[in-house]
Amino acid sequence: MATEDKRRQFEQIVEGLTADYPALARRGRPWPRALLVTFAVVGGFVWAALSVAMVAWGAAGVILTCSVVAAVAIALAVDSYRRHH
Repeated sequence: MATEDKRRQFEQIVEGLTADYPALARRGRPWPRALLVTFAVVGGFVWAALSVAMVAWGAAGVILTCSVVAAVAIALAVDSYRRHH
């Protein structure tokens, strides 16, 4: 019984916050768990490969890693901008 009361209070708090701050509201459907796991695993392998490249190739590996990180950051920023405008 106490768990249900706490859950109801939590939902009321969340409703109040999303009413006051609409940016906190969830937009769209969440990604499927399998897709998130796949992205996490692939991202981990890519990051490991870039880490090895930085050690093995020296400055060229660092430049490659910085380029990949910058490209991903730009892609995410452009995607976020397109979703909100």
